[in-house]
Amino acid sequence: MIDSSGANVVLASSSDENHPPENITDGNNKTFWMSTGMFPQEFIIRFPETTNISTVTMDSYNIKHLKIERNTSPNAANFEPVTQEEFEHTEGHLQLNSISLKGCSATHLRFIVTEGYDHFVSVHRISVKT
Repeated sequence: MIDSSGANVVLASSSDENHPPENITDGNNKTFWMSTGMFPQEFIIRFPETTNISTVTMDSYNIKHLKIERNTSPNAANFEPVTQEEFEHTEGHLQLNSISLKGCSATHLRFIVTEGYDHFVSVHRISVKT
């Protein structure tokens, strides 16, 4: 399981100084990254080396539709689709979603929030099971 062990956010489409993208990989559900409105919103996580990923667990709020893409190059470019997910609306508590990536390998994962239940969404934690 990888939480913050070497994985880090290398790009985010928006940033709030009180809720920066780095909070996604700090392993703490009480801290989070918050979008600044408008869709799509995205962030990219880089692993220290190519990693085989079976499952991604995402703790979030107000995300309706999410796409996940991957690449295996040293640069955050040339992504290919892995999966798309529709999340249930959870009023007043976090969305806890486990997403199967079926053992795909990646150096980077790109998470694209294409639609939300509100103008703003938040991602509290990403965990990766290898």
